[in-house]
Amino acid sequence: MKQGLFLAVASLALPLSALAADNHEEHHHAMPMVANQADAAMTDGTVKKVDKAAGKLTVSHGPLPNGMPAMTMAFSVKDPGWLERVKPGDRIRFVEENLKGAATIVHLEPVR
Repeated sequence: MKQGLFLAVASLALPLSALAADNHEEHHHAMPMVANQADAAMTDGTVKKVDKAAGKLTVSHGPLPNGMPAMTMAFSVKDPGWLERVKPGDRIRFVEENLKGAATIVHLEPVR
């Protein structure tokens, strides 16, 4: 009887592993949607001021995905090198996150 129960349980393992493989495949097909979601998180803005000493960009921007309305504000930047690549008047697309309590640009793309 124990051997029969073992075989019954073992026979269930194959279909369950196949089901897990199917779910894994679906996960891979969903990856492009994640990229689209990241693109949707981009906000358009115009650089108003570059403050290299403070490590900040003042940007006039549209509404942020976190619910913040359109306004002009200063952001910290994740990569200080970005401050060398933009100047007042430049149009940008960016992603903002709250890092250590500060609104921070974590991804920046110049708009050409």
